[in-house]
Amino acid sequence: MSQVVIKKGRPEIPGWKKRAVDELAIETKKYRVIGIGLLERLPTAQFQQIRKKLRNKVLFKVVKTSIAIRALEKAGVDLEKLKPYVTGSLMLVLTNMNPFELARTLDELKVPVPAKPGQVAESNIVVPAGDTGIKPGPQLSTFSKLKIPYQIKGGSVWISKDTVVAKKGDVISSDLAGFLQKMGILPFEVSVKLKAVYDRGIVIPGDRLKLDLEEITSETIQAVRSALEIGSEIVYPAKEVLELTIAKAYRRGVTVAAEAGYLTPETAEYVFRSAIKKANAIILSLGEDVAKELGVEAVVAAPVAAAAAPAKEEKKEEETKEEEEEKEEELSEEDLAAGLGALFG
Repeated sequence: MSQVVIKKGRPEIPGWKKRAVDELAIETKKYRVIGIGLLERLPTAQFQQIRKKLRNKVLFKVVKTSIAIRALEKAGVDLEKLKPYVTGSLMLVLTNMNPFELARTLDELKVPVPAKPGQVAESNIVVPAGDTGIKPGPQLSTFSKLKIPYQIKGGSVWISKDTVVAKKGDVISSDLAGFLQKMGILPFEVSVKLKAVYDRGIVIPGDRLKLDLEEITSETIQAVRSALEIGSEIVYPAKEVLELTIAKAYRRGVTVAAEAGYLTPETAEYVFRSAIKKANAIILSLGEDVAKELGVEAVVAAPVAAAAAPAKEEKKEEETKEEEEEKEEELSEEDLAAGLGALFG
């Protein structure tokens, strides 16, 4: 007698789930960047505020993990890279924004939320002085528990002075959480957090999406300065660079001429200044006795002292001139930007 073997296949996927996968896959293909967002600690009302503010820039899709995985596969996303982040309660954050701009925008859209028992204070929580609107009664025990100074005025409880009811790192008690909500104080902020972002095959973890813009700006300016310096050394043929090159070449030419004693109407002042400086240095280094033996006593006795003063004045003038030249060389951010464009197209 032959036996009938019944093969068990995969369960049929419900029609509604197939449609959800297809629709999500179509939506996903419209966007360059796919973010995997966290839903933890994000109340619905606050999430709707964020969604409204980014309506024309970002599409948020709260979906089940199984549907998200199937839709991403159908949209051609490399799930091997992204799958570790597609877990738990999540939402897809679809956009054409730069991933770093997206992370910064979401971080800036923090919304205030009430405290809950068991939460840890992220900063000092202060209850302001003034009328609480609370009538005297059993609730006064809460003021005593929380060590909030108060007084009764006109049938209402008034807080005597600004009071820190929780320091940074303190755990919020149920009494404090209830009191803060009654007072309308929202001491915490929440925003959409990104676990990771997928941008055309590249996955960027959420902790690498935060940038220090001030540091980047400073480094960029320094890079432009360095680029202009290198460009002027190699005489790179760009207007902004050649202006620096010519100025630098002129200063170096004058220095060489002064050292070599090469006289022209342009270099005469520097040649004589250099010669006088060297002569004064030699006379001063000889000392008074040696100078007398060599017959230069008169130069050392009076003129050298006088010469020493001019030498100091010359040095001061030169330092002032160098400072002025440095100021002339100081580049504005517009010059830096123009120079960078000239160097790198």
